[in-house]
Amino acid sequence: MSVILEVKDFHASYGKVDALSGVNLKVDAGEIVTVIGPNGAGKSTMLNAVMGALPAGGVARGAVCYLGSDVSAMPIERRVAQGMCLVPENRELFSSMTVEDNLMLGAYRRRQAGDKNYLDQTDVVFGLFPRLKERRRQEAGTLSGGERQMLAVGRALMGKPQLLMLDEPSLGLAPLIVKEIFHIISDLRKTGVAILLVEQNARAALQVADYGYVIETGEIVLEGAASELAANPRVIESYLGLAKKETTAAGHGAQAFA
Repeated sequence: MSVILEVKDFHASYGKVDALSGVNLKVDAGEIVTVIGPNGAGKSTMLNAVMGALPAGGVARGAVCYLGSDVSAMPIERRVAQGMCLVPENRELFSSMTVEDNLMLGAYRRRQAGDKNYLDQTDVVFGLFPRLKERRRQEAGTLSGGERQMLAVGRALMGKPQLLMLDEPSLGLAPLIVKEIFHIISDLRKTGVAILLVEQNARAALQVADYGYVIETGEIVLEGAASELAANPRVIESYLGLAKKETTAAGHGAQAFA
C-alpha cells in the first residue's frame, strides 16, 4: 500500500509555547486515519501545520512528506495544487452563494489549471450527498448545520484531492446528524481518497477509521489499529466513557461501541 502522507518529528509552536512536540504519523492510500484527544491537545494545530496554514506567529518544523516528497517548505497554494485539502472546523462556506456555486468554487483550481472536466465530480458529490442535490439552488447560509458540513466536504471533493483532512466534522451537530456524517465519511473510501480525521468524538472516529493516534499535550501517546484502540482500557476510560467491565462483557474491538 502506497504512503500518501508521512509526518516525521513534527513540532509546532506559538512564540515560546509548544503546541506539538515530535509528532510522527502516516496515512496510506485509501485509508482513514484518525487523531483523537482532549480539547487543547494540538489536534487542529497539527492539521493546520501539515497544510501550511498555521495562524500568524505559528512556527512549524519537521518533515511533511506527501506522495514521497517533502512539502514542508511549500506554500499552501502549492499543497492544494498537489492534491492536499483541509476542511476546517468552521467550514468556511460562502453563505450568500448557492450550494451549486460553492461546489463550483471547490473546482476552481482545476479550472484554472485548464482541466476541461473540472466539474466531473459533481455527480460523485451528489451521489454521496443527495440532500445537496435537492438544495443545489439554495443559499448555503440557509442550510442546517449537518447540511453545511456535507457541503464543506463536497466542495473539497470537487478538487479531486488525494488527501482529505477533516477537522472536527461532528462539531456542533445533533447526535443523529453526527451518525449520518460518519456514515458518509466511511463511504468516502469509495472515492479512493485518503482521509486524516481529527475528532473529539472518539467513539465515532474509531468506528470508521482503520488506524488511530491519541494525542495529549502535543505528543502522540498511543497508536494502533482503530479496533485495538477502541478496546484499550486507557482509551476507554479517558475517551469512550465506558467501564472496563462493560468492555470485557461486550467483547473487544470497535464492535463493542457500535
